[in-house]
Amino acid sequence: MSSREIIQVEQKVPLLKGIPLSLQHLFAMFGASILVPILFNQAAGTMVVDPALVLLMNGVGTLIYLFICRGKAPAFLGSSFAFIAPTVTCISLAASPQLGFQHALGGFVVAGLVFTIVSLVIRFAGRNWLKVVLPPAAMGPIVALIGLELAPTAVGMAFYKGGSMASGVIVPSYALISLFTLAVVLVGSLVFRKFLAAIPVLIGVLSGYALSAILNIWVPGSLDVSPIATAKILALPRFILPVFDWGSILIILPAALVVISEHIGHLFVTSNIVGRNLLKDPGLHRSLLGDGLSTMLSGFCGSCPTTTYGENMGVMAITKVYSVWVVGGAAVISILIAFFGQFSGAIRSIPTPVIGGVSIMLFGVIAASGLRMIVEAKVDYSKSRNLLLSAIVFVVGISGLSIKVGHTELKGMVLATLVGMALSLAIWIFDKLGWNAESPDPQSEEGL
Repeated sequence: MSSREIIQVEQKVPLLKGIPLSLQHLFAMFGASILVPILFNQAAGTMVVDPALVLLMNGVGTLIYLFICRGKAPAFLGSSFAFIAPTVTCISLAASPQLGFQHALGGFVVAGLVFTIVSLVIRFAGRNWLKVVLPPAAMGPIVALIGLELAPTAVGMAFYKGGSMASGVIVPSYALISLFTLAVVLVGSLVFRKFLAAIPVLIGVLSGYALSAILNIWVPGSLDVSPIATAKILALPRFILPVFDWGSILIILPAALVVISEHIGHLFVTSNIVGRNLLKDPGLHRSLLGDGLSTMLSGFCGSCPTTTYGENMGVMAITKVYSVWVVGGAAVISILIAFFGQFSGAIRSIPTPVIGGVSIMLFGVIAASGLRMIVEAKVDYSKSRNLLLSAIVFVVGISGLSIKVGHTELKGMVLATLVGMALSLAIWIFDKLGWNAESPDPQSEEGL
């Protein structure tokens, strides 16, 4: 293949070329997806969820999603961050951490059911409401906020002690590793030819890992191989059954709104990347249904709720490899390594700054996709309606403003989405009542 060749959604890839393509998708999502169960276990003070089970259910959920979407929407389902706060609340309120997490699992199942119900409403009532509540002047900034909101996470992993900017301590060795990894991905994306042009992310991760191993000689702690040394060769993931508690369900449910908003934004981004209207074919209803069934199954098995992953969208945007067969291959590998402890341990041993360096590129690509959406939709900013809509969405999204609904905090991209939807709906009502001095934006009537 040439450096400019695009591997389309339905296109099959030879096995020897497909494996490294799938591996880079796995590497891209691994750090974030495994971080969610780690945070749950830290909050509980004990292991309430098995990270290997999360890998298993991520893979199974992704295959379910690809099947429901008839192989037309390339997306990898990883652990959702939206459920972290309410889950920690459930763990803290129960008689024991394990019971608290089981209560949260019941909430995950119901949240997945909500996704399914919304998908059915869209299936039978249509998606014309998107033309009213999410015009390009709102959707573009919302998509950009997805990447901008994740940027501090990437920077924290890349440079700071403990992988968080909250520590306030920049580690020189982290900075060297992350910048080197980022440089390899950047240069590779520009100069690699033939097959190498499709795997710059994978090459960047391997290069960063190698540098970490070298630095570990002089700076102990740059690479921790204990996950490999202590892992069993074969191990069965630990399954847990949910317990349905109405109080916990009500704590968990508001997060479903967060994921639905995120899901719509991600599908817009993916459509923009692959150059196809995925909201129309296979349809938003199928995409939400696939995510909902995956989340329900994860809840029944004792894993984390799932969502489409921005990291994998970034990989597709950089490599121009959109094949669902490649994404499906990543899902199969995720399932397999859940049972092979040392392989899973090898991936867990990837240093945080390596993941951070790659994430800086991936999250930046997502933010740029939102701006690209505005340009391609030819949004007319000479119209006050478009200018004000984009401005308010951006300000709400990056201002730090937050609103608490029960035990769930709405802020950032999610709050900006809700405000943008409400403002877009108000503008539409003004148009219908004839109160708007400007002529209606014809883009609001275009099909999505």
